[in-house]
Amino acid sequence: MENLLRDIGILDSDTKADVCETYTVSKDQNTGKARKLYIESYGCQMNFSDSEIVASILSKEGFDTTSDINAADVVFLNTCSIREKAEQTVRNRLTHINNLKRHKPEMLVGVLGCMAERLKSRLLEEEKIVDLVAGPDAYRDLPKLINQVDEGDKAVNTFLSREETYADISPVRLNSNGVTAFISIMRGCDNMCSFCVVPFTRGRERSRDPHSIVSEAKDLFGRGYREVTLLGQNVDSYKWSEVQNNKAWIEKNGIQDVVNFAELLRRVAGVSPDLRVRFSTSHPKDITDEVLFVMKEHENICKNIHLPMQSGSSRILELMNRGYSREWYLNKAKRIREVLGEDCGLSSDMIAGFCTETEEEHRETLSVMDAVQYDFAYMFYYSERPGTLAEKKYKDDVSLEIKKRRLDEIISKQRAHSFLRNQHDVGKTYKVLIEGNSKRSPKDLQGRTSSNKVVVFPAAGHQKGQYVNVLVTDCSGGTLIGKVV
Repeated sequence: MENLLRDIGILDSDTKADVCETYTVSKDQNTGKARKLYIESYGCQMNFSDSEIVASILSKEGFDTTSDINAADVVFLNTCSIREKAEQTVRNRLTHINNLKRHKPEMLVGVLGCMAERLKSRLLEEEKIVDLVAGPDAYRDLPKLINQVDEGDKAVNTFLSREETYADISPVRLNSNGVTAFISIMRGCDNMCSFCVVPFTRGRERSRDPHSIVSEAKDLFGRGYREVTLLGQNVDSYKWSEVQNNKAWIEKNGIQDVVNFAELLRRVAGVSPDLRVRFSTSHPKDITDEVLFVMKEHENICKNIHLPMQSGSSRILELMNRGYSREWYLNKAKRIREVLGEDCGLSSDMIAGFCTETEEEHRETLSVMDAVQYDFAYMFYYSERPGTLAEKKYKDDVSLEIKKRRLDEIISKQRAHSFLRNQHDVGKTYKVLIEGNSKRSPKDLQGRTSSNKVVVFPAAGHQKGQYVNVLVTDCSGGTLIGKVV
């Protein structure tokens, strides 16, 4: 697998940051259906969740999934546009797939997701590297689009919906370990961060019916899953009105019964105390004390928050249109650990070298890192994206050399902080959900703490899906080492 990732550009000798162009392949599903579907997913967890929706839609149209691209009748790449490198990764992979297609011309190749939405028909008409293009809100249309290609035409649908949430579709769990699963709770984003393409590739925010979310969580728990992650571009903006279409009821009662994110967390946590609940991603300006206290009240809501900082400079944050200042962010991080304790895991995103960033402003980012001490971070240098507000309004005037040097300094500091935070856990005992064998030895198991840290420990007869108490005896920068007590 590592060689494949390197071949298609995800891993290379210069890669030092935790990148978002992560990669998964669909699993083998053999139920005797006529055609085989192969999906590769790139980017964020939302894309992985969307691929499971695609597999569910097509399973009803005569498709099994396969992990062998050579056995596939239809090949989909579910793509990311967050950085230029993400798109180049997909282009490299499409070149390889088109070489395969020369030996199997009947193979249908399609691009889904954010890159499809951004480039639309260009992939078909100008670049001519795919047969089908479908944006994130067009997956119900895939059977029709595939039929168009079968009949000799190219096919595209990049219509963005104001209503689509796929709430009625039960996802096919493509890459699940049988213990953890994703549940998408909302789609789109209304935050117009100046560097970000997501509002243009995924559309406006819309929240999914909470009853369908809780029902999916109950179904997963009944099938043996013991952890769900609630997904959204900004989960703190989740909002559902139970009577949003009943104007007569509103006029009579004068209020709407609104479910916010705190209430949704409470409902999902109530499915079972043995079902762990995580969520991603939070926006610093929107996460509330109500959410924090719901997390504190429920032991099964994991004490871990991804709180993207992006920059430690108030001026740069304003240019990014993030909606908060440096001081506001630091107070929010402090408040989280006041309510949830010092063991609460905090992770972040950081961008080095945004437009006009000075050396002093870069140092401000490093100083926020020192103040918060994140457990983990996704770190990048700024990559200008076509169509974004930053591309239209600001000059990308920080040299690549300076961007890379600043990123190296951020990475070095984060590695030191990750190790310090892990050392803080040595000698403590944590409840761990076993997710499977350690990657290095079948004699060891691994799982995660509530704060989302991986712990490796001797198997000693324990099984995947069990909760165990693990005493942490040692650590590296990325992993805790322990024993069951």
